[in-house]
Amino acid sequence: MNAQDIRNSYLEFFKERGHAVIPRAKLIPYNDPTTLFTGSGMQPLLPYLLGETHPEGVRLTDSQTCLRAQDIEDVGDNRHTTFFEMLGNWSLGDYFKEQQIRWFFEFLTEKVGLDPNKIYVTAFIGDEAHGIPRDDEAANIWQKVFAEKGIEAKIVEVGSQADGDERGIKPGERIFFYDDGENWWSRGGGLDKTPIGDPCGPDSEVFYDFGPQNHDESYGKAHPASDSGQFMEIGNQVFMQYRRLEDGSFEPLEHKNVDFGGGLERIAAAQIDSPDVFRISILWPIIETLEKLSGKSYESNTASMRVIADHLRAATFMAVDDVKPSNKEQGYVMRRLIRRAVRFAFDLGIEQNFLEQVVPVIADMYASDYPEVAAARDEIIATLVKEERVFRQTLRKGINELTKRKENGLTGTEIFTLYDTYGFPVELSTEEAFKQGIELSETWRQEFDDKMAEQRARSQTAAKGTFKGGLGGQTLQHKKYHTATHLMYAALRQVLGDHVVQHGSNITEERLRFDFSHPEKMTPEQVKAVEDIVNREIHKDLKISFAEYPTKVAREEMGALGQFGDRYGETVKVYKMIADNEEAPFSFEICGGPHVDHTMELTEPDDKQFKIVKEESSSAGIRRIKAILQ
Repeated sequence: MNAQDIRNSYLEFFKERGHAVIPRAKLIPYNDPTTLFTGSGMQPLLPYLLGETHPEGVRLTDSQTCLRAQDIEDVGDNRHTTFFEMLGNWSLGDYFKEQQIRWFFEFLTEKVGLDPNKIYVTAFIGDEAHGIPRDDEAANIWQKVFAEKGIEAKIVEVGSQADGDERGIKPGERIFFYDDGENWWSRGGGLDKTPIGDPCGPDSEVFYDFGPQNHDESYGKAHPASDSGQFMEIGNQVFMQYRRLEDGSFEPLEHKNVDFGGGLERIAAAQIDSPDVFRISILWPIIETLEKLSGKSYESNTASMRVIADHLRAATFMAVDDVKPSNKEQGYVMRRLIRRAVRFAFDLGIEQNFLEQVVPVIADMYASDYPEVAAARDEIIATLVKEERVFRQTLRKGINELTKRKENGLTGTEIFTLYDTYGFPVELSTEEAFKQGIELSETWRQEFDDKMAEQRARSQTAAKGTFKGGLGGQTLQHKKYHTATHLMYAALRQVLGDHVVQHGSNITEERLRFDFSHPEKMTPEQVKAVEDIVNREIHKDLKISFAEYPTKVAREEMGALGQFGDRYGETVKVYKMIADNEEAPFSFEICGGPHVDHTMELTEPDDKQFKIVKEESSSAGIRRIKAILQ
């Protein structure tokens, strides 16, 4: 079974057990300004785990592409990647621990073929101070399923990860209890960080044992939750069964949810019994291509080839989801990934353009399972190849800037400027300085590191928003702007024409931003006309409601608008905004929510009005509007 087989087998396995297979969400979160990227399989499903009704029912499954930009610096070891796929299945108030644990164990052992003797699991140790008991239910289920395979599975209380580093594993131990630092899920983190009113609960993680030969003793003794290299987490089952109350205590939920996420790459690595995820079928062909281009082996150039393979795979899927390299937000991350890949190619001696040979390999690995990749193949290649060529010109500019400093030497601050302004990697700066006989200041490294630390602190401001269970878009102010976006979309089509199609939006509590197709700048009269229509409809106090329809019926027969490029399941939720005395709705649009109930809520307080504050170009043929309620 290769990785592609595992993905398809997983979806079929849960489909046979009554789950609706839903399409992956884009890497760019829909209407969630708190994060740049979809960073987990749970993220697009969180509104439904928090109580909304999903149009496909209470059993769902998918394979969600994810990207964690904060992991860029970690890529190079045998398990970290910025881009990965998360296999997921969910129960929204339906089945719970018994079925979930049994099904995942069955999938791993019967479908993937993993040796059950190499599987270890964890559960929540409980917390007496918060009134949360030890999760004996999960542990006992695990003990039963292991016993059915003829495996004695001793249960042991470990506590923290540090405790595990001290005690290690004793013979026969297979089920380990850890504290809330390891085995508790909430949107905020541990028990004390659980938001008031939120569903939360214990989780049960599943690990694969790659053998003691992969244990790094610098991490202490080997145990499942350690980072020693012997064990790798391949799946996590979250059991949402509590809610935190105002007084800080927890009460059981009437309707309990299951959220499972398993790393496709890691399960595939376990299937071939290799702790190196880069040897699996959706990464190794990239490595082989790099070996061919460079004439060098993976074994001798492991870190560089891993970085290139990971970064170009991530950039490829960003291009699939309509991201373009730029100096802002998602585009900046994409640019950084591509440029780091080119920079590491220098280590391999690849100084010619090479993305046009690598990117097709990546696209073709995913084309049969993700039709959107096949459809955008040529555009994806063109986007990444263009950025590579631009960066190689940038490298030449950087070398010219270095040459100018030949007489006065080079400081750490100047090296950082070359890196930050020209994208010139520090390693190339120092190498080129050596080649040209440019003297480096004695304190250059400390100066450079200080500047990098400042930049990292700035970028982590954004990284903190990357998904940790947080969901943007549930406040009243956000709902107002979300509703206003629908009104403006309908008004734009009235004023400019039916060629206007949404190409993206970003909504915060302070403003809305909306991208749409239109070939030219809007005139002041057109801007004013859109504002007037939106404010007129707001003051009609349109009633807002939704209903669920088959996707084909909603789009083709009923004319519901949807975001350009979005992929939908078999059923969609359609929001309608209509005045009491009118037959036709002003807005009829596919959307997951949330919205206010009546449009007059947008005027509160102080009789606020809708106002477009900026209309500008976003890219060729795409305009961007920023608007506020003031």
